[in-house]
Amino acid sequence: MMVCLRLIVALIWLGLATSSRAQPVQLPDAPQPSASLLAADASVPDSGGSSSSTGLTEPSGLTFSLDLAQTGQSAQDANRGDARPKPSSNVPLDANGNPIPLDLRQPKRILGFMPNFRSVSGGSVPHPPGWKYNFTVATHQATDYSSFIFLGLTSLTAEGMNMHPVLGKGIGGFYAYTWRGFLDKTDGTYLSAWLLPSLLHEDTRYYALGKGHSIVIRSLYVISRQAVARTYGGRQTPNIAGLGGKVLTQVISRNYYPSSATTFSVLATKFGYSAMRDIAFSAVREFYPDIAAHYVRKHREKVARLAARDAGSVP
Repeated sequence: MMVCLRLIVALIWLGLATSSRAQPVQLPDAPQPSASLLAADASVPDSGGSSSSTGLTEPSGLTFSLDLAQTGQSAQDANRGDARPKPSSNVPLDANGNPIPLDLRQPKRILGFMPNFRSVSGGSVPHPPGWKYNFTVATHQATDYSSFIFLGLTSLTAEGMNMHPVLGKGIGGFYAYTWRGFLDKTDGTYLSAWLLPSLLHEDTRYYALGKGHSIVIRSLYVISRQAVARTYGGRQTPNIAGLGGKVLTQVISRNYYPSSATTFSVLATKFGYSAMRDIAFSAVREFYPDIAAHYVRKHREKVARLAARDAGSVP
């Protein structure tokens, strides 16, 4: 158990060190456009606006809609009287230098809280995966503040439901669930997002299917991502890294859980819960851009109506 603890602490320390050194190298979904490309773009289309920046630390979920609407309006105001208007620098562009539509953009945080670092906006050119990039993303995921809040909630729930009676109840039981849950979470993140994908050259990021397909097809696609990933070259491949990371996490957990909590049925149940959580979150990632874009358009329509009413009331 002490060996596992030391390994996890060492991984976190290395991750933080790597992240601090790699600060200028952000984790973009698409490369930044050149200045000449920005100058050549005449205006931002109606489906445009502003989304989260490519840095991992910017919250862009709950404020996603309002930021898009406000920044889009600011860009219009700034471009008035300009012979060569330019789009806002925060507007993500696709491979051809065109703004990515709202319903294809993946914010770095969903609802301003849930980290969404391992999703790729539709039409963007994703950052090439690799050992350093994967490690940086996994470290951001494992050490994000929201992960610890989620850990506290799940530990409190497990202790309240007495999932493993041998771990006890009360403050002592909560502590026993929490530090074991932390190891589970950290092991799973580094195995599934860094070590195995880097070894097997699998890209386990989420690529949303997006509009143009029925809700049923998109839902089946979400479920299928548990078993299917991409190679570094973009081909479909069995998701050995994702599933293998979940399996190895349960195997490693036998070193720090009591024997009564490491039977095959218990570990299989924990594996199933882990897969269901991933499916639920992938469903959010699949449909959230559509919902955000819908409310942005509603907001813009409301602003336009109010502006027209105010203009009509001026004598």
